[in-house]
Amino acid sequence: MYRERPAGIAGGTLWTSVNPGDTRESRVLPDGCVDLLWSSRAGLLVAGPDRTAFLSVSVPGERWTGLRLPPGVGPAVLGVPADELRDARVPLAALWGDRVVAGLAERAAADPVSVLPELAARRLREAGGPDPLGARVAAAAAAGLPVAAIAAEVGLDPRALHRRSRHLFGYGPKTLARILRMRRALAVARAGTPLAEVAAVCGYADQAHLTREVRELAGVPPTALLAAG
Repeated sequence: MYRERPAGIAGGTLWTSVNPGDTRESRVLPDGCVDLLWSSRAGLLVAGPDRTAFLSVSVPGERWTGLRLPPGVGPAVLGVPADELRDARVPLAALWGDRVVAGLAERAAADPVSVLPELAARRLREAGGPDPLGARVAAAAAAGLPVAAIAAEVGLDPRALHRRSRHLFGYGPKTLARILRMRRALAVARAGTPLAEVAAVCGYADQAHLTREVRELAGVPPTALLAAG
C-alpha cells in the first residue's frame, strides 16, 4: 500500500507506505535523491543517494512516511554533504544528535505527514535555500548532455563540477546522468513503448545497451522491473 503526492517543497515528493502482511522486500531504484524517513519501527532516518538498487525490508504492520528531496537539495536540509550518505541508511540522530532528534521523533510519530515537510522547509529557510547549482546540473544531466557540456553550461571546469556534484548528489555528473536516463527509460517503457524504441528515444546504443545499464543500476533487467509493475 504505497501512495505519494507533492510535498509542498519545490520538486519534493511525500510518500507513505504500510505493510499489512508478511515481512516483505522491495527494490528501491536509485534516483539521485535523498529521503528523510520516518518508520514506525526505526524512527527518523535518512536514506542517502544510492548508486544501485537498495533492497528495503519491511516487517508486518510497519508504517513508513518519506520526504523525497529533489537531487541536490539534501545537503541544504541535512547539513551534510551527500557523498557522506551515499549508499547508506543512517539514523537522523547520528547527524543531528540525540537531544535534537528526540523531540522531533515524538512529533513525527504523531503526525509524520506534516512534520517531515515542515522540518525540511524550516531547514531550507535557515540554510538560505538549496545550492542553485544542483538544479542546473540535474537538468543538464537529465537532458543527456555530456560532462564537458554540463561543465560549460554551469561555468565550471570538469574537476570542479565533479567535486561540487559529489557534495550535492553523492556522485559525479556522469553517474547522475546514467541514473536519470534509466529512470526516464523505465517511465517511457511503462507507458507501453517497446524496449527497442525506448533505447533509441533515451539515447542508448541499442536495446542490449539499455538492458545492461538497467541491470547494472537496478540489479535486474528492465523486463523484470516492468513485470513487477
